[in-house]
Amino acid sequence: MRSDLIYEAVSAVQNRYKLCQLASKATRKFHRPNTRIQETMNDVLLRFGGTGRVEETPAQQLASAERRAA
Repeated sequence: MRSDLIYEAVSAVQNRYKLCQLASKATRKFHRPNTRIQETMNDVLLRFGGTGRVEETPAQQLASAERRAA
C-alpha cells in the first residue's frame, strides 16, 4: 500500500512538507510516457524509503535527474 511507502519515506526525509515537494519533483522527472503516474510515484517513494534498487540518497537522485534533464 502507498501509506506503507510513505511511512518508510518519512524516515528518510523528516519534514513531511519537504517529502511532498521532493516526491512531486522526482515524479515529474522520472515519469516515462505511456506509464501510470501512480507507478512512478510508488517507485519514487520506494527509492526515498531505502527499499528501492538505488543506493543514492533522495537528494542525490534528484540532483542527478536535474543534471540529466539540463
